[in-house]
Amino acid sequence: MKAVTEREIRASFINCSKGEAARLAVPRELDSLPWDDLDFLGWREPSAPDRANLVTEHGGRLTAVALRFASRQRGPLQRSMCSVCLTTHAGSGVSLMTARLAGRAGREGNSVGIYLCTDLACSLYLRGKKVPEGIGGRFEESLTPAEQVERARGNLAGFLAKVGLPE
Repeated sequence: MKAVTEREIRASFINCSKGEAARLAVPRELDSLPWDDLDFLGWREPSAPDRANLVTEHGGRLTAVALRFASRQRGPLQRSMCSVCLTTHAGSGVSLMTARLAGRAGREGNSVGIYLCTDLACSLYLRGKKVPEGIGGRFEESLTPAEQVERARGNLAGFLAKVGLPE
């Protein structure tokens, strides 16, 4: 992913108003992020523990979505799998995150969900730059790392297509 600015991030949200996008907390350390290793930038809202945001390049343009999730405590021996990177995590390392749909459907309260790594570090797990805690991990696959990254991008693109583009 190419480096992006706060202004670009705020302008790219497809499922919230401009006012809502202006009030979102954007990571301060944008200059120091490992952009070459990121397929998307994801972060949790520090002042709202049930909210997160995700921004990526989709359909030739920067696209961001606001997400909500319920933090659910799971037993340390229970594992869940992220739908994007296919990394398994113990406990609450994977969360069901929902995005309000873009446009009229979203304003009417419709949403779509996806299971994502709670820390939104899918890109780093795929590249071996981060390892899940506990009994989580990555399965050994016959796909090359590049093919795994491409699959994850496709999984994320499928979710973004469900969120839709604004009217």
